[in-house]
Amino acid sequence: MSHLKIYQDNYTNATVISNRFIDEYMQAANDAQLKIYLYLIRMMSAGLTTSVSDIADLFNYTEKDVLRALKYWEMNRLLTLDYDASKNLTGIHLLDLSPNPAIAMPAPAEEAAAPMYILPMKEAPKENPYEKPSYSLDQLKAFKSDEATSRLLFITEQYLKKTLSANEMKSILFISDKLGFSEDLIDYLIQYCVDRGKKDLRYIEKVAINWAQEGITTPDQATHYAHKYDKVVYDIMKALGKTSAPTQTEASYISRWTKEFAFESDVISIACEKTVLATDKHRFEYADSILNNWYKAGIHHKRDILAAEKQFQQNKAAAKAIPNNKFNQFKQNQYDFDALEKELLSN
Repeated sequence: MSHLKIYQDNYTNATVISNRFIDEYMQAANDAQLKIYLYLIRMMSAGLTTSVSDIADLFNYTEKDVLRALKYWEMNRLLTLDYDASKNLTGIHLLDLSPNPAIAMPAPAEEAAAPMYILPMKEAPKENPYEKPSYSLDQLKAFKSDEATSRLLFITEQYLKKTLSANEMKSILFISDKLGFSEDLIDYLIQYCVDRGKKDLRYIEKVAINWAQEGITTPDQATHYAHKYDKVVYDIMKALGKTSAPTQTEASYISRWTKEFAFESDVISIACEKTVLATDKHRFEYADSILNNWYKAGIHHKRDILAAEKQFQQNKAAAKAIPNNKFNQFKQNQYDFDALEKELLSN
């Protein structure tokens, strides 16, 4: 593989690591990703060239490990990769991480003939990093021909107890190529989903995307995240009187409460308690209506719920304290105070 010259928008004759990289990107990256990115910065600062094979030899990685790390940083928009018509990597473009890319210094004039173009970070393509590409049959064939990939596909078929279709193989290719999962992480991912009775590759893709969004890059990180998530799910299922594993619909409700609404567990627990006291049927839907009303009302903490309930009781007491007169000497309507509570909290 040919040597690649590395450039950065704000050229400087020193190895400088952006504070933004340390604050926003370093924690989520694994050792290989960190080493390779820092090495690229070092080579760029010295105006030196390198290649995928050189990097692999230096850190005792495989070339596939190096490419996976480069694609990880590309997915996080710290660099872009340039390819020729034959899909060979020809250039690495380190994007500017300075606070104000507009004032970044341009590359020296003699670098104009380089096999890549220097673009300010704000002009980087705004593509969805988690969108599945339309892989060609040639790309799929190349993916299958790799020895490590062939072993991974075989293991996947053993987990799923079936021969993978072309579309299912493309799902594994997407997880490896686009999401940057290592073979070990894909192995753990498949095992994790199968252990929970989920063998559909579309479901497995969604779990993989969720892990990628959470910055998970190793099986240890996935184990920690899965344990934490499983505990939350188990606690909510138990609070609603459920003993089975959640269905896809139930899991989507839980994800909505914990991620979209960002409720703490004690708030969800109170909603579940109210639900169990109110109904034996459609408990997820009932709990969702309570939490949706609280979310709209700006209620996010247990103290907010207590304050809203106190206000409701005061309003109810004030309504009862109205004296009798000739205008209310008639049969009073029977109001559903649970419904009124919901209406109060939703306003």
